[in-house]
Amino acid sequence: MESKIKHPDREKKYFITGAAGFIGFHLCRRLLKEGCHVIGLDNLNAYYDVQLKKNRLKQLEGYSLFKFVQGDIGDKGLLKGIFSESRPDIVVNLAAQAGVRFSLIYPEPYIDSNIAGFLNILEACRHNQVEHLIYASSSSVYGLNTQMPFSVHEPADHPVSLYGATKRANELMAHCYSHLFGLPTTGLRFFTVYGPWGRPDMALFLFTDAILKNRPIHVFNNGKMMRDFTYIDDIVEGIVQLLNKPPREDPQWDTKLADPATSSARYRIYNIGNNQPVELSEFIETIEQCLEKKAIKEFLPIQKGDVSATYADIDDLIQDTGFKPQTSIQTGVSNFIRWYKDYYGVTDCMQGDV
Repeated sequence: MESKIKHPDREKKYFITGAAGFIGFHLCRRLLKEGCHVIGLDNLNAYYDVQLKKNRLKQLEGYSLFKFVQGDIGDKGLLKGIFSESRPDIVVNLAAQAGVRFSLIYPEPYIDSNIAGFLNILEACRHNQVEHLIYASSSSVYGLNTQMPFSVHEPADHPVSLYGATKRANELMAHCYSHLFGLPTTGLRFFTVYGPWGRPDMALFLFTDAILKNRPIHVFNNGKMMRDFTYIDDIVEGIVQLLNKPPREDPQWDTKLADPATSSARYRIYNIGNNQPVELSEFIETIEQCLEKKAIKEFLPIQKGDVSATYADIDDLIQDTGFKPQTSIQTGVSNFIRWYKDYYGVTDCMQGDV
């Protein structure tokens, strides 16, 4: 197949919400390196280490084409001002309350940010003639689905966490705006993203930190979990390839078949995953090999809200962009651990005492 890989359009202005977050930071940096004009928004909330978020932003401060605004997508007035002043052409909404397990304890932030906040983004895009809205969905929408690999063309109507439910709601809300107002929207279902500058609440960060500090790691479902771990650079590349590819109307869309991934409106859903699920026990072994240190394992049952396996069907992504995620677990984990040691100043002789 002839390559379709493209660079982002430097003539466009990109508005990235969640710019200090894991994926948002990497996307901003990639666009800035390509010479694009980027407006970033983040509320710098305390869901995890705020200093990590600020340090990500420091990596972006040297780019003259970057403008950062601290604020929340729940603030309609702030969004109105940003859109009025900056006139973004393309919006990527990565701002959200993350975390499956956190949603079992604190549900309200998920409604405030992922539902009400996303509505504000849709309204701002609608009233400002945005050319394309891309937004983060999640593999969590698949919930009770067991047919592997997960396909965007199969229903995803039984999420098992409020987080997953809000992400599915985002897809449905986006479809309404595509249908009613002609807003081109693309939802991206991310699969277990990892890599340098990653989130401290994610498995790779938690495991690395615990192993280096001689603390036990929690191994859920006795290590029999399967995850389609996807390296951050592959996630960003997938987004970049879709930025300037807004969905087109499909007049051939069949209402009787009602393909969930497409529509008669300008609406599209894609999976972005590595397409190579790895068992949690193998993932831990890879971390141990890279650290040259064994983990102390505490085996636990599967937690509420979790699913036993994820596996992305990425045929549509490959077909429409020519891009396929391909970073191996060994390479990705090694890159993360190299970053972690550098960021925290860990040397081999200090590993038992950090």
